[in-house]
Amino acid sequence: MQSEQIDVISYSGRKGDERPATFILHGLRIDVAAIIENWIEENYQDRARKRYFRVRGSDGALHLIYFDLQVHAWFYASRNITTH
Repeated sequence: MQSEQIDVISYSGRKGDERPATFILHGLRIDVAAIIENWIEENYQDRARKRYFRVRGSDGALHLIYFDLQVHAWFYASRNITTH
C-alpha cells in the first residue's frame, strides 16, 4: 500500500491523537463527516503500531487514513474504499 503523509486536525483526548476531524489532501481540506470503522494494526517484527480510520469525507468519498504511532504522523492510504 502506497501511503503519503498528510496534515490532520484531530480530536485529542487523554490518549493524544484519538480521531481525525479534518485532513488536507493535495491542498484540499476534507472534513470527516463520519468515522465508518477504526482499528489498530501492529507489526510483529518491529512492534510498530498504526491506528486506521475508514472515514466518509465532506467530499462524499470514503477514505482510509492512519496514524503511525512510531513516527507520530498521519498518512493517507486510499480513496473510495469499500466497507466490509
